[in-house]
Amino acid sequence: MRFPKLAFVFMFVGCLVVYLTYVKHYYDDSKPPVSDQLPQHRMDTHKQLTSAQVVSENFQYGIMFDAGSTGTRIHIFKFQIEPNEAPTLAHETFRAIKPGLSAYADDPEKSKEGLLELLNVAKDTVPETLWSSSPLMLRATAGLRLLPGEKATILLDKVREVFSECLFLYRPDSVSIMDGTDEGMSAWITINFLLGVLHGTETPTVGMLDLGGGSTQITFALQDEKTVQTLPIDYVTSFQMFNISHALYSYSYLGLGLMSARLAVLGGIEGQPLAGPQELVSPCLAPDYSGQWEHAEVLYTVKGQKAGEPIYETCLTKVEKMIYKRVRKIEGVKDMDFYAFSYHYDRAVDLGLIDESTGGSVRVSDYTEGAKKVCNNMAAGGIKESPFLCLDLTYISVLLQELDFPPDKELKLARQINNAETSWALGATFHCIESLRNQG
Repeated sequence: MRFPKLAFVFMFVGCLVVYLTYVKHYYDDSKPPVSDQLPQHRMDTHKQLTSAQVVSENFQYGIMFDAGSTGTRIHIFKFQIEPNEAPTLAHETFRAIKPGLSAYADDPEKSKEGLLELLNVAKDTVPETLWSSSPLMLRATAGLRLLPGEKATILLDKVREVFSECLFLYRPDSVSIMDGTDEGMSAWITINFLLGVLHGTETPTVGMLDLGGGSTQITFALQDEKTVQTLPIDYVTSFQMFNISHALYSYSYLGLGLMSARLAVLGGIEGQPLAGPQELVSPCLAPDYSGQWEHAEVLYTVKGQKAGEPIYETCLTKVEKMIYKRVRKIEGVKDMDFYAFSYHYDRAVDLGLIDESTGGSVRVSDYTEGAKKVCNNMAAGGIKESPFLCLDLTYISVLLQELDFPPDKELKLARQINNAETSWALGATFHCIESLRNQG
């Protein structure tokens, strides 16, 4: 039986297809995967993109420039954001340069170099895919507050010019001079954020006391609507966070910071150097003491008063006279927990009441008893401590009592909470991020 030629052709083609299919299958099994053939840099890029996608879903960055009187500092905060949970601080990057912005008041163009240096730190820290969603801010404090208005404005315009050319999330109102009330509110947010009590927990918030060199702030949450209505409008500030409204008592007493108060008690006047030799005589110093003290770029010669009246009692009278009717008593502070910072902390360390690195708790009476001990020690001729410690402690004890803190009131002193610095910069940055999230 003979096959037709056409059938033979079909059989040949079929065998050829089967053979080619087999060869292809064998060759594919022996080849490395396509991903293994890609150049290594392509693979790295793919991994980085995947990582950035994860970061964008779980983290939010905020960049704060703190333009102080002696230097400019950058804080780059990395917040971990999880659905239905309160954000947490995952990491902080910090860098500082000197001098402060105010040093360039007469040549603003020279400020650009330092600003760019710190911006490069931010670029190296924040993933590039998140630059456009990471808010960039600058808040200026004491140094720029003291400059003539026009010079401060020109400096801030230079900052805005530099910031507007970078790819971070920036708005012109993100650059400004911060007043004392804003500083107090931001510090309050920092403390309560780090304690984890801002987001609807049953744990009450805590109050904040800050004693700087030129001013002192007190900030705490107001619980009673009647109290809010009885206070002057410039003592109350309100904002919303985590869909919760907060009404704060926040006030900054300019001129009642420790250094300014020290000058006033010694008999000097802020911003008005004495005619002739800058000599101040005070009963708050040891009778035989004579030395020099520089404040606000003025060098003073300070001397103790001749022995006679008891040092503590005489100094107390001077301090009480200086602070008389300059501080408003506030009801309710005795029933609330307070954290105290800056010179409150430093002078407690000087007295040995707390450990310098870990902090601790003190009572208002500890400052009073410490003042008596130091002042009496000076009267007896023992000047082992700072010559101003008697004056400083007497002032702190009077200030706290004028604010209506009773002698047995306990204050918590800390430089860190949960391993994070208690800087106003964190609170200001977080508040800005929350505001942007609410707008979105």
